[in-house]
Amino acid sequence: MLCSIPVSGPLESGSSGGKDKAKKLGRYNIIGLDPSKQFLLHIATGAEIEKDARISKRILHAVGQMEMRSDLMDAHMYAFKRSVLQEVLDVKDTFQSLKEDVLPYLVRSQLKSEALLNRTPQGEENSNEKVSSQNNQAFISRILANASTPSFHGIYSENPDGSSSTRKTHKCCVYIASSSSYCVRLNSIQAFMDINRDVTGDADHLLSPNNIIGPSPKLGTKTTVGPNCRLGEGSEMGDKCQVKRSIIGRHCRIGSHVKVVNSVVMNHVTIGDGCIIQGSVICCNVQLQERVELKDCQVGAGFVVTAGSEYKAESLAKKEK
Repeated sequence: MLCSIPVSGPLESGSSGGKDKAKKLGRYNIIGLDPSKQFLLHIATGAEIEKDARISKRILHAVGQMEMRSDLMDAHMYAFKRSVLQEVLDVKDTFQSLKEDVLPYLVRSQLKSEALLNRTPQGEENSNEKVSSQNNQAFISRILANASTPSFHGIYSENPDGSSSTRKTHKCCVYIASSSSYCVRLNSIQAFMDINRDVTGDADHLLSPNNIIGPSPKLGTKTTVGPNCRLGEGSEMGDKCQVKRSIIGRHCRIGSHVKVVNSVVMNHVTIGDGCIIQGSVICCNVQLQERVELKDCQVGAGFVVTAGSEYKAESLAKKEK
């Protein structure tokens, strides 16, 4: 499945905190599609692309025309026929990644028919070798000429003597999500933050208010909740709090004089009086005691941050026993 690249652009995986913004990839995937936009004929990731993109002449001769796109992103969602995937892994037992190994292999090999593997081996020369070679070339030309049609990806081959047989080629089809669909790679902390902000803004139609948003959160006096915020069911906030561009989960208890900006606070979190939280992710069942200050931090589930603590760009979590 392919989808449009989000406005913010794809992010490298493995990064965290406020450093993510500096690690956006400058180059995107180069995708080659057949004229019907049904088959994936070429794919190169941003890391592979330098100044030039190399395209197989065989594929260009096959399809006549190829549409090259740089505005599409691999959604990392694949559907395989089990026997085909098993066949690939049996032949290529060193493959580790669907994205980096299996998909490119299928794209490269889909023009190869099993019939092409049955050519006369070198050393078995006979009087019919030239005729067989000519038949093979004619067969290859016919396959390539029809590569952009659905029939190419069905049962399509013949024996070198001209008789018909039933061997299948690999096929690598593509589904392009509609532009109205919401499709984002969730592979970093920054991407997680961006998605949460999206669902409170342009993509808010994805949420069902009846089971996500509390109908009547309890807010103290002079507490303000800005635009693009969500307050979960059963959550309570004390007096003189400020919430800006943030998500507050369900059944949270937030004291007075608390400031939450550009953050995600998950369910059943307790935040003491006077806390300041900026650009951070607070997981479920966390307890922040009074006057805690967090900036660009991630706090793991069940962690207790002691009163008066200050952290910047830290990951806080319980130590494993």
